Amino acid sequence: MKKLIVFVILFIVLFVSSGQTYEEQTLIPALEKYLPSEPFKETLSHLQIPYWGTYVSVEERGYYQFVEFLLRKGAHVGMFGLIALAVLNLLPKPRVWLAFVITTAIALMDEYHQSLTGGRTPTTHDVLLDAFGALLFLGAWTLWYRRKKKVEKHEYAKQ
Repeated sequence: MKKLIVFVILFIVLFVSSGQTYEEQTLIPALEKYLPSEPFKETLSHLQIPYWGTYVSVEERGYYQFVEFLLRKGAHVGMFGLIALAVLNLLPKPRVWLAFVITTAIALMDEYHQSLTGGRTPTTHDVLLDAFGALLFLGAWTLWYRRKKKVEKHEYAKQ
């Protein structure tokens, strides 16, 4: 039951956030308040991130908008990574590829939900970013799981 609760909480957070307009969820006022000295601006100024056939940078968007872009895209990776692990945890036995496919389907539904929200632009780029987050977290889990099994096998052989 606890496994399902974790998944449901993540799904609700996702559903609520994708149902908000950009204006409702912008981080710019908070960033301006808490980062008035624009920390790491010089370092961030060297970054140019390809996105939607253009490059996103401090120069192109401004400091606060660029930091918000990084945070929002990082949230995509993190959220869908956690959803992938929650899905994996719900499966009767670990099936990483099935968890990946289900999570990617959830990402597609999330983008569709965004298309119903005013002021939001659903993109395949975000679905790919979400899938990358799922793949990253599932890959890390797979490495951990294999190592755990190897250690358990080694410990069992010692007995």
